[in-house]
Amino acid sequence: MFAFGEVTPWHWVGFLLCVLVFLALDLGVFHRRAEVVRFKEALIWTSILAAVAMAFAGLLVRFQGQDDALEFLTGYIIELSLSMDNVFVIALIFSYFRVPAQYQHRILFWGILGALVMRGVMIGAGAALVTQFHWLLYVFGAFLIYTGIKMIFSDDEGVHPEKNIVLRLAGKLFPVTKNFRGQHFSVMENGRRTLTPLALVLLMVETTDLIFALDSIPAIFAVTQKPFIIFTSNVFAILGLRSLYFVLAGAIRYFRYLKVGLSIVLVLIGVKMLLEIWRIKLPIVISLILVVGIIILSMVLSLLVGRAEEKRNASPPS
Repeated sequence: MFAFGEVTPWHWVGFLLCVLVFLALDLGVFHRRAEVVRFKEALIWTSILAAVAMAFAGLLVRFQGQDDALEFLTGYIIELSLSMDNVFVIALIFSYFRVPAQYQHRILFWGILGALVMRGVMIGAGAALVTQFHWLLYVFGAFLIYTGIKMIFSDDEGVHPEKNIVLRLAGKLFPVTKNFRGQHFSVMENGRRTLTPLALVLLMVETTDLIFALDSIPAIFAVTQKPFIIFTSNVFAILGLRSLYFVLAGAIRYFRYLKVGLSIVLVLIGVKMLLEIWRIKLPIVISLILVVGIIILSMVLSLLVGRAEEKRNASPPS
């Protein structure tokens, strides 16, 4: 199926079928019952999904060439890195709504399914626009620089459901139960369809991902304009987001400088896009090394500073 030189509709169909089969097995077999996802299980799934992504990159090397594989890897790492910031926001949403741990996987599953659809539409529209109007890449570049700088100097404002237009609209169209009703998103009460708080959390997660996609989708266009590479790298990153949440959610406080690292990555990608105005093209290998290096450095620095503070606080005063 993967022996191709040019991507055809069959490759799209084959890839989507594989994703749908995986999602069906995930919810229908591995997580059929509402249960708490433990750190060890999440770490195993994160490793498996990362290994599958690397195997896919290997197939691209074999059948598409090294350039496509490097573009996929760079796009995958960029999307996965930006997803880390999304993970921390989702953790705040779950905390705000007091979502029981055993229901969080279900929300993330349906949230990711919705994210795949939304990003597929955005990637298709973006690819069509860039093909027709190449100068949009420079607009994307300027937007990423602005977003990166803004991210560095902006403070976390927490979660504000009252400002979410989608939630406000849902609240006007449907009544909402006061308490969770198991893992149901809606129930029938007094002959009327009624939403549960779980549905509001799902809507909040979906709209949050849409906001993050406005940064991540333009960023990957700096790496490649090939829709298949863009979409597959996004899919692998989004699929890994669920298990990554359960790995990182308990360690949010240890990654204080990750946002700074992500900000620098966005600015770097934006500069890379603008440099092409003067026909200056940064090699994809250099882009990959810089992105990985910045993210790892920000995480290591966060851990070192965090441990130093813990030791300082644990030591008795002299």
